[in-house]
Amino acid sequence: MQDKYGVNQDSYCYSNSDVLINKLNIKTQNELSDAELEFTAFRYSEYSSTINSLSEFNFSHLKHLHWHLFQDVYQWAGEIRTVDISKGNTRFCNCLRIEAEANKQLVRIQTLEPTKAYFLQEITDIFCELNVVHPFREGNGRTQRFFFEELFFYFGYNVAWPDISKEEWTEANIKGYLGDLRGLRDILSLAIIDF
Repeated sequence: MQDKYGVNQDSYCYSNSDVLINKLNIKTQNELSDAELEFTAFRYSEYSSTINSLSEFNFSHLKHLHWHLFQDVYQWAGEIRTVDISKGNTRFCNCLRIEAEANKQLVRIQTLEPTKAYFLQEITDIFCELNVVHPFREGNGRTQRFFFEELFFYFGYNVAWPDISKEEWTEANIKGYLGDLRGLRDILSLAIIDF
C-alpha cells in the first residue's frame, strides 16, 4: 500500500497500512491528522524562542522545532527520515544526503540582510530548496513555516501566514521545485507584515 509520499510499506507505518506508527496508537489517517493538529497547535502556542544569533538558525534548530511540535505524536520526532519519499512527480532529497543538503541551504541564512528585494529573493530560494530536502517523514511544511516564522521575527518582522488552501501551497511549492519561485515569493511577501 502506498502512502501520500509514494512509499510502499515502510518501517514508519503500521503493517499493511499507510498510517504512520504513532505514540497514540491511532490507526486511521483522519484521526491521526486531527490529533497531530491539536498537539502541534498546543506545542506551537507554548513555544518561546531563545535564539540570539543568525548562526543558531541551523539544522539542529530545525530538528529541535520538529521535535517540539511532534514530540507527543511520533517517537521519531526531530529525527531525519530514513526512507526516500516523493509526492506526485516531486522527488525529495535522498535520505542519505539530507543533512548535507539542508546545511548547504541553512548556512546561507547567516549572510542574509533584511533589505527588501534581496532578502525576499534569497529567503524564497532557501525556503524552496529546504522544502525539496524534506528532512522528516512527516510534518515538514509545519516545521519549515515555524522555522521561517521565527527567522522573520528575529529580523523584526511580524508574520501572518496568508489564508490559502493546501492546494495553493502545494502548487507554489511544485512550481518552485520546477524553478518558478514567483508563487512562493508572493506567499512569503504576504506573510511578512511591515515588510
